[in-house]
Amino acid sequence: MERLRSNAAVALIGPRQIGKTTMALDVADTWPEGAVYLDLERPADRRRLDDADSYLRAQAPRLVVLDEVHRMPDIFEILRGVIDDNRRSGVTSGQFLLLGSASLDLGRMSAESLAGRIAYLDLTGIAVDEAAAAGVGADDLWVRGGYPLSLAAATDELSLQWRSDLVRSYLERDVPMFAPRIPTETLRRLWTMLAHHSGRLLNASDLARALGVSGPTVDRYIDLLVDLGLVRRLPSWRANVAKRVTKAPKVLVRDSGLLHALLELVDLDAVLSHPAAGASYETFVMENLIDAAGPGFQAHHYRTASGVEVDLVLVRGGRPEVAIEVKRSRAPTPGAGLRRAMDDLGLDTAYLVHPDDGREAYRSSGVTVTGVSELVARLREL
Repeated sequence: MERLRSNAAVALIGPRQIGKTTMALDVADTWPEGAVYLDLERPADRRRLDDADSYLRAQAPRLVVLDEVHRMPDIFEILRGVIDDNRRSGVTSGQFLLLGSASLDLGRMSAESLAGRIAYLDLTGIAVDEAAAAGVGADDLWVRGGYPLSLAAATDELSLQWRSDLVRSYLERDVPMFAPRIPTETLRRLWTMLAHHSGRLLNASDLARALGVSGPTVDRYIDLLVDLGLVRRLPSWRANVAKRVTKAPKVLVRDSGLLHALLELVDLDAVLSHPAAGASYETFVMENLIDAAGPGFQAHHYRTASGVEVDLVLVRGGRPEVAIEVKRSRAPTPGAGLRRAMDDLGLDTAYLVHPDDGREAYRSSGVTVTGVSELVARLREL
């Protein structure tokens, strides 16, 4: 928050999905004293903004937090004038913190009115190092996902119920708000299919046939899930590679807890006995690593027509820098495919990631074998 306050008049955090309010508000101890918080889903708070221009001007120089800001899209035009006038009065940064649920709409609305006045921060789920600091094991985080209320539930059954309710809320509340013409039951079926195939190459034609819709329609539905921060498209890396490379992206259900809720898996035993366990774990680890690497890296996968494959390639400045393979095995060994991929990509840095078991990282065949928590820590240092 200190960095955001120093660089911009407004910080926009999104997508802030239901249940992540705690995370968004955990930065409150860095706010200036007397900061004002308004939840725009509450009628009483919306009424305080009946004359938004006068109300917001009267709050300066205090920080104003506007939660669920997409509920009042007209507020962005008002914010622009208030921000500019406050700047002329000497209040140059840290005027507003905006929280919202849909990255596409928030980005579009803010870009139209607040260009040059705003800094962006995507709020992700609780990571393995954050969970460990709170005494929560990686397996519990994997099963329940990164939403605080799911992770902190008293039992696995209550956690699953909370996540199932969250899925229903997205489908019955958010989808009609942002895409009223998309049938919610069809979207639920697609989301569930993606949970079964998380981490695999996207085949829109197969999904379209199963749903009884067209390929472009499937792409549009996936676009919505991406915009809501629920799904990630992981593009293929194919630049400067002298091989026939698979062009299709992979699709990941970003929160492992929601993935397990869609598959109705209540606890660790149920997850481990499900055919999707390996892919679910790979997705969980990759999301943690992508978050730890930060916005300076772009995430890709790599796969050639001959089957040489890497789960995650981190690219910076248009050049691959790190290759990462994920294995659920407690005693993984680097395969020849990973080393061939390193040669294809011109890399000398690669990791094979396994569940944390207390072992120190070690080198094997030119690859560093390490636990997920240790690699998260290394990537944060980058």
